Amino acid sequence: MRKRPQKRSLLSSILAMTLLLSNAGLFMAFGWMSVLFIFKPEKVIWVNKYLPTWAQIPLNNNDRPYTLSEIQILLTQQQRTPGEILYLDDEQNNLFLLPIFQARPNCQSNCQFLVELRIYQRTEDENFQSQPDTYYRLASQLPITGPTVSVLETGVDETPSESDSPVHLPLTQVKAFADPTLSSGFWFHVWGETQHKDKPFSYGQIVHYNPSRSSLQQLLTWTNPNGKLPQWQQVTGSKVKELVIDQTVDLEPQLQVYQIKSSQLVANSLQLEAINIKKPALPAFAFQQSLFLARNGLWSPALAWLETFQKQQKNPLPPAAQAQIDFIRLHSQFTKTHANQTWANPSQQVLADLIDGRWEKAIQVFAASSNNAQEIATLLKADQGRLWNRATAALRVNPTRRSVLGWLTLILAAQRGEERAKSWLQSQPNVNPTTLLYIHSLLANLYGETTNTEFSSHSSQIVGGVKQVSQVNENDWLPLDTATNLTLTDNQVWYEIDVSSFYDGKSWLNYPFTKLNLTSIKSSKLLANILGLSSQSSIQIVVWLENGEQQITTNATIKAFQLQGGGLRLLAAGPLIPQIQDTSLYPQPLALTTTALEWVQPSPITIKEVSQQDTGKVQNILSTVWRSLQESGEITTQSVPSFSEMATLMWDWPVQLIDLTGDGQQEIVLTISASAIASLQQSAGDVSEAVDGEVRPRTLIFSDRGKVIYSDLAPKSQQVLIAIAQLAEGQSLALLVEDAHRYSLKRWSSNKGLFE
Repeated sequence: MRKRPQKRSLLSSILAMTLLLSNAGLFMAFGWMSVLFIFKPEKVIWVNKYLPTWAQIPLNNNDRPYTLSEIQILLTQQQRTPGEILYLDDEQNNLFLLPIFQARPNCQSNCQFLVELRIYQRTEDENFQSQPDTYYRLASQLPITGPTVSVLETGVDETPSESDSPVHLPLTQVKAFADPTLSSGFWFHVWGETQHKDKPFSYGQIVHYNPSRSSLQQLLTWTNPNGKLPQWQQVTGSKVKELVIDQTVDLEPQLQVYQIKSSQLVANSLQLEAINIKKPALPAFAFQQSLFLARNGLWSPALAWLETFQKQQKNPLPPAAQAQIDFIRLHSQFTKTHANQTWANPSQQVLADLIDGRWEKAIQVFAASSNNAQEIATLLKADQGRLWNRATAALRVNPTRRSVLGWLTLILAAQRGEERAKSWLQSQPNVNPTTLLYIHSLLANLYGETTNTEFSSHSSQIVGGVKQVSQVNENDWLPLDTATNLTLTDNQVWYEIDVSSFYDGKSWLNYPFTKLNLTSIKSSKLLANILGLSSQSSIQIVVWLENGEQQITTNATIKAFQLQGGGLRLLAAGPLIPQIQDTSLYPQPLALTTTALEWVQPSPITIKEVSQQDTGKVQNILSTVWRSLQESGEITTQSVPSFSEMATLMWDWPVQLIDLTGDGQQEIVLTISASAIASLQQSAGDVSEAVDGEVRPRTLIFSDRGKVIYSDLAPKSQQVLIAIAQLAEGQSLALLVEDAHRYSLKRWSSNKGLFE
């Protein structure tokens, strides 16, 4: 009798537990359906078929998937027009961009303008996937509005005041950027075009769709007065291209470059960040000076500084610094291209040269004829600051560059008159009488006056070697004038200058000065006039650094001179300079007046680059170099390696291309360093006493046909090419050569076919 109640109690417990679990399951199911109903009602739309009409679940039109035909009907009802679908997936049925247009009122032609971009994605809802038509869900949308008409005048999309109704320019075209190198997501270009002042004017937006965030975002608004569209191109050398907007008008480069960067504000999103040069990425002085030049439009000089700076760095530069260099290089390529062109219009040629920082070349064009000068004067008068700013920046970097001083004076004279220009020139701290005389002749050209190049007191142009002397016998020296005392002030020493060349007002004279009629020199004043020392008695003393670069250490004052046996020596007083201990490894100190020479240093390229233009010529050059080294005793082995073996050793050697003979063809200047010679000796198995660093660099110059026209490697030769220079008077280039501790200037003789 007691077992039956126990069985009933067990069954009741099981039944109660079952009911409790069932109720809990139903409660959780209804709870989950409630959550879906609130946040994603389309997920529970299937219950509608079990519910009466009045109880069915409503759907928001934005959440509900549609077929393409339904989307088109809805847009038509809204008086909008769908544009051409841009499919974004390979299957062309899962994801697409739909541009939406609207018609302008009271319009007869080209009336459609873009008002919205939408991204549609194929729905994953099983209820719609089972349908015969394909359903798409709106993934993202972006309203599109063109810029206001203010951009046509100012280039800036200005917001009108509340009382004014804004007038927007229409955006009419959309295109996807199909570039696999771009970052994840999809990139679109929206733009419109119009005419402004009879010239094309374009404007637009760059839009990006991020699939991971289902976000369609406008990243950039742009305008362009020249009508060009933005392009993706490699600027910084990174894997991802940069967006370049070329807004250039005429010869002034206006390039905007944007890099794709991760946004700092929103996770997993992108932004377009402009490369700018307002703030230098490095604190180094050379880097900051370079960006100062670039900010003032001197792109090519800035790039030259930066390339030199970059070569001196042991480690790669930070990405931000490299981006600034590449940004400047892009502008420099533009200005160089235009400056290298031959312009029929002299003012355009001068403008291209000045924009590229070619001050001396521009002066040559200016001084070529009076017609040129008058046409260029009109250009200078119309300058609104772009040339003036460039010139003042160049003067800040090099305050003694007379060509820059000349252009600043010419600009002032053209705009504010000759007296104002001369007054400004006189106020400059680094202007000497020679520079004054030079610039006054430019002003005479500007005003169409006849200029006499044979000045009664011409500028002093002297070149020679220099050494310090401890004792001076006054009887051996003739003072410049009777008022000169051969005495030293505090902290001064005597320097003896052995003159190699000087300009007498008509031509250059070289040692020995046999053409100088010494018997006619009856007074120191006459000789001072011949040497140009009556208006300028200062001279620069230069020493050479270990890397071969020159360093101006001091200015000395010429006090007296000495004529003896065809030689001319000057006595100068100046501060003490460092002494070079081993003059066999470095050139001796050099003395020259400020206007005598202008150093010419073309940008180097490698032998490999020359070979890409003419392999046969390079093969001949390398063989000649090897044989010359053998003949000079630098290499003692008798065999000559194959071209491929020599190329392996010499491929990276730097050479300079420059026209030294005046025939319009570029000669090849090859300077072989001590380390390069030592490397060749080791490769040839040459066991000699020469050690890297104990021999001076040697130079060979080849004609455009590969023939040697100058060599430091002649047997028993002591001559060494020190530098290439532009003589202040005349257009020709000269070689500054040291031979047996005496300097000489050698110029090309077309009659003799050699430098003399």
